Amino acid sequence: MSLSFPPTFGTPLSPGAIRVMLLGSGELGKEVIIALQRLGVEVIAVDRYADAPGHQVAHRHYAIDMTDGAALRALIEREKPHLVVPEIEAIATPMLLELEREGAATIIPTARAAWLTMNREGIRRLAAEELGLATSPYRFASTLAELRAAIDGGSGHPPIGYPCVVKPVMSSSGKGQSKIDGPDEVAAAWDYAATGGRVDAGRVIVEGFIRFDYEITLLTVRARDADGTVRTHFCEPIGHVQVAGDYVESWQPQPMSAAALAASREMAHKVTESLGGCGLFGVELFVAGDQVWFSEVSPRPHDTGMVTMATQHQSEFELHARAILGLPVDVSLRSPGASAVIYGGMQARGVVFDGVADALTVPQSDLRLFGKPEAFAKRRMGVALARADEIGTARERAKLAASRVKPRAA
Repeated sequence: MSLSFPPTFGTPLSPGAIRVMLLGSGELGKEVIIALQRLGVEVIAVDRYADAPGHQVAHRHYAIDMTDGAALRALIEREKPHLVVPEIEAIATPMLLELEREGAATIIPTARAAWLTMNREGIRRLAAEELGLATSPYRFASTLAELRAAIDGGSGHPPIGYPCVVKPVMSSSGKGQSKIDGPDEVAAAWDYAATGGRVDAGRVIVEGFIRFDYEITLLTVRARDADGTVRTHFCEPIGHVQVAGDYVESWQPQPMSAAALAASREMAHKVTESLGGCGLFGVELFVAGDQVWFSEVSPRPHDTGMVTMATQHQSEFELHARAILGLPVDVSLRSPGASAVIYGGMQARGVVFDGVADALTVPQSDLRLFGKPEAFAKRRMGVALARADEIGTARERAKLAASRVKPRAA
């Protein structure tokens, strides 16, 4: 099934409803579901575990192994959604390609985009080798010996050298990622990458370390105007801090030179135009002065973009919902702001949160508690948001609010 343009909006749970299936229903998917429901869309939430955050707000929900192509096909054929929206990487993307070719499903933004971006090898080769975007030097390896050879050089290839970064080709949120400074750390990095990969535990990318000034997420939206023309829109750049590849705080807008901003937008336009379709893309870039390097792209809302719930007239989730439905978007900034992660800090099920009222006494602050059924030490359980007239104050407020929320076992 597919949507016509302009779309006709029906009533959920009736024959005229627009039905959207999300594959992945964590904290980002939950916000997309809420945005879709505000537009009268019937939503089916799918995740690999029961009681995921998005399950709690969808019309229907399922827990399946989304890397099982046959199970995925069976569910899509049963529910017959107008749109299938991948929200995580660990999905049987070959099956999505097959369903799209058959005309059995419309994949957002496209099945090719989901397939390429699930695998760091696919998206890096597209960006660097086909589109000619500047990236860090990189090699791929399928064994520890190949990894050592990539770093040290051999077979006619220049060495990546030290320091360098090793990542699984298939992972998310920094899982399995290591920065290594010498040869005695290579074996541990290989082992960590092998356990951090969500699908393929046998292949990694090793990247030369770029000495950048800062890194940004440039949220890029491909959406239809009222006349049906697809245009590319850019949100203000988002700065962020990552630890071991995992976001811990973000802010918007990130100050940058006009030249760097123009180069960033040009890169983001090239890669998202190549991926095609409509929706929001999180384009990650490294910046040093006026120089910009492409890092990664996700064809969906980005974790660092949670700050847009405080900063923009339409959050990244509302932008994604509107864009995939064929509606016009507004990427304008409402106020500078920041976000800070609230971690679980322990292993427990059914956690409770103390300090919520205290956190919300911080000026111009807000909270999102995700409703995850189980906490881990470094699992994101919520996020604090804050606004201010300037970024420094917003960051201080967000971090203060986050620090006052105390998860504990029930």
